[in-house]
Amino acid sequence: VVPIFIKQWYQRRVAITAGKKRQAISQVVTREYTINLHKRIHGIGFKRRAPRAIKEIKKFAEKMMGTPDVRIDTRLNKHVWHKGVKNVPFRVRVRLARKRNEDEDSIHKLYTLVTVVEGIESFKGLTTQNVDVDE
Repeated sequence: VVPIFIKQWYQRRVAITAGKKRQAISQVVTREYTINLHKRIHGIGFKRRAPRAIKEIKKFAEKMMGTPDVRIDTRLNKHVWHKGVKNVPFRVRVRLARKRNEDEDSIHKLYTLVTVVEGIESFKGLTTQNVDVDE
């Protein structure tokens, strides 16, 4: 038996959220994030660290941008692997761009392109930033 006040609260909550739908995912946007790879590959064996880091970057991009189709740029792949399979960089600054899919027979309307931001001296004080795409 559910108490009446919880039932009423739930009904009000459902009524409020019923009219709202998340349409922010449908727009094209570009953001810069810092990904802490060190905590995401902690405890992973040496020969699996770089491949797991790539998978974790994909998982992060899918979560942040809401698109199941995530594409990794080759320069980001080289940046993750440049110290070898076991010495993955602790942090990486990435640019996530949600773009429209040009392929007509694709089931997803949007995809996320993940590229590396070069020239970062220090990660201190960096926050998530929206990037204006003028390219």
